[in-house]
Amino acid sequence: MDKESLLQILSNVAAGKTSVEEAAKTLKNLSFEDINYAHIDHHRSLRKGFPEVIFGQEKTSDQIIGIMEKMLHQENIVLVTRIDQNQSGKVVSHFPEAVYHQDARMVILEKKKMPIQGKGTILVLSAGTSDIPIAKEAYLTAEAMGNRVESVFDVGVAGIHRLLDHQTMIDKASVLIVVAGMEGALPSVVAGMVSRPVIAVPTSVGYGVSLGGLTALFAMLNSCSSNVAVVNIDNGFGAGYVASVINRS
Repeated sequence: MDKESLLQILSNVAAGKTSVEEAAKTLKNLSFEDINYAHIDHHRSLRKGFPEVIFGQEKTSDQIIGIMEKMLHQENIVLVTRIDQNQSGKVVSHFPEAVYHQDARMVILEKKKMPIQGKGTILVLSAGTSDIPIAKEAYLTAEAMGNRVESVFDVGVAGIHRLLDHQTMIDKASVLIVVAGMEGALPSVVAGMVSRPVIAVPTSVGYGVSLGGLTALFAMLNSCSSNVAVVNIDNGFGAGYVASVINRS
């Protein structure tokens, strides 16, 4: 439940439009709701400004649907991450207003679009085309959280002139998310060009010694650029979330 919804309930009670009993019933699960296989954190919107996000991996479609049904009583937006196409089919059939983004493996259901809260623009860059799914996860997360978001894909260090062609857009961004696999060099390059925070996202894209993204992760953690912060391998959602928090601070 977000602050706006809570204030509306309290205002209705004060105005005599809603009884105390009805309000108490509505607020019964304000903290969390136990549905056996999940404890749904309904209080998260009040604490953090955005609802709990459902991690779809290893959950059944029925479990995801059950959690979404409970959340939609109190939330205007629900995000499901790491949900594959087979899972999503049943979810979207149950919630026709939900949208499945296959490239990012996300389901987004918006009863009401989140108003713009960010002070500037978040720019998402990917080193290669193969990094786009993780970049899209970051993009959609930041957008759903009420930010202006732009993206540029396939501008890695193997052809650095491609990146420099977008200098104006890079200079205007308030926060940058840079997604890269292989040797993970792009975030350091971008961070050396700007004074704003750069959130580096290592991906598991690469050949043998990339070690499933560890090489990119270590390179980003060892960046000489002081304005680089690093999230976990393939964690586009985390990057989008952190960028959103920074952008509205």
